[in-house]
Amino acid sequence: MKREKLRSERSAAPTLEDVAREAGLSPMTVSRALNNPAIVRPATVARVMLAVEKTGYIPNMLAGGLASRRSKLIAVVVPQINNNMFVDTIQAISDTLAQRGYHMLLCVGGYGSDSEAALVATLLSRKPDGIVLTGIHHAPALKKRLINAALPVVEIWDLTPTPIDMLVGFSHEKAGNLSARFLLSKGHRRFGLLWTSDQRALLRKQGVIDILQQHNECRFVEASVGLPATMRLGREGMQALLAGNPELDAIICSSDTLAQGAILEAQSQGIAVPQQLAVMGFGDLDFAACHLPAITTVAIDRWLLGQEAATMLANKIEGITISDPVRDLGFWLCERQSA
Repeated sequence: MKREKLRSERSAAPTLEDVAREAGLSPMTVSRALNNPAIVRPATVARVMLAVEKTGYIPNMLAGGLASRRSKLIAVVVPQINNNMFVDTIQAISDTLAQRGYHMLLCVGGYGSDSEAALVATLLSRKPDGIVLTGIHHAPALKKRLINAALPVVEIWDLTPTPIDMLVGFSHEKAGNLSARFLLSKGHRRFGLLWTSDQRALLRKQGVIDILQQHNECRFVEASVGLPATMRLGREGMQALLAGNPELDAIICSSDTLAQGAILEAQSQGIAVPQQLAVMGFGDLDFAACHLPAITTVAIDRWLLGQEAATMLANKIEGITISDPVRDLGFWLCERQSA
């Protein structure tokens, strides 16, 4: 009988009390270290995590969530994960949330508002503590559902004075304005616009067009490519632009990836960049400064965008006052060799 009892005890899953004994701490301290490490000394958290590893304890986050009415789960919805533009932002959100004791659930919503709405409806059933959405253009039903849920929401990568709840981003229209004004200041007047069709990119394109149309001597043609932006699509779009418009003297692209393909295609046709044709991108992706020629682009702080979004969300969840629910991070010009 004693042998059977011992075998049963050994096969039982380790408990919080087992971790506390191993760490030499109280169960309350262990619970705090696991559920809210930000309020516990780092040395104590490290001690608890070592005990967790030794005992094989699996924290019951659901039980903790029931007690505190928090799941410690943050849902982050992005249109794509194979788009370099979002990578740094996603990582910054994940790292910042982890420091605050939250876990990120990354979801891909695509570029359609209906698919995003269906995804968020499913996410809400899992009771996240907050949601990060990409952009500000959502289905009306989605906005209504989120407002009714009274859940903290941060929209990113866009700008509006009337977000669902909170927002961290920048004006795409003004970024487009900046690109056009820069190339006009260099004397360019015959433009090719190489663009994808997502809503934020289209806002930047409209910003470009608004400035170009103020100059009667300017002419521009457009080439649209699919999603996601790739170097191959950049080359194909550039081929289409040059085929019927050999007189172009500047190309503005909706991303650095398309600009990279455009430059490669121009070079393959014996067109010197920037001596014969200027090429400009957007995003300041990691390769832009190292490219030959280095790509002139508009930069945004993608990492800071993620940090700010995660911090605002965690603060709102924890009852910390948000002084400004709309954060405009702005952008800046990176003038390099390609334009």
